[in-house]
Amino acid sequence: MSKKALLIIPPERFNEDELFQPKEALENAGIEVTIASTKTGEITGDYQGKTSAEVIFSEVTTTDYAAIAVIGGSGTIDHLWGNRELLSYLKQAHEQNVLVTGICAGAVTVVKTGLLTGRKATCYPLDVQKNELKAHNVEYVEQHVVSHDDIITGDGPDGAKEFGKSLVVAIS
Repeated sequence: MSKKALLIIPPERFNEDELFQPKEALENAGIEVTIASTKTGEITGDYQGKTSAEVIFSEVTTTDYAAIAVIGGSGTIDHLWGNRELLSYLKQAHEQNVLVTGICAGAVTVVKTGLLTGRKATCYPLDVQKNELKAHNVEYVEQHVVSHDDIITGDGPDGAKEFGKSLVVAIS
């Protein structure tokens, strides 16, 4: 059975590097990638890049995937940070031993689940994001990727390639 990864993006304004670079790393490693959002169809990124969400995340089973990644972008802050359905979906995935990951604002979404309380993580080095880590008792680390056995966080576009590689290593 081939391994699969679910990449969750906001319904608008995802970050292109944070989606496309990890996606490429995963696909090059033979991992099947599904793009999900809160709606299906074409979605435009922060820099007018386009992709298509094939599924609504809440309609697919977490255990079908080896890893779930929440992708950043300005839309992630608006649409995914406070999405209770997504937060409980990520917690459920974690309980079922699915690797839960996030990059940039997506890392903050993972932090908001409470799964990283008392642990280290990274996010985009903006106060609005770092303050969320602090609020959830998560220690901010200034590096591209922070990997735990069960959760990986990435800092943003500059770390997108490394984030992708760390996902491949973790689920291969």
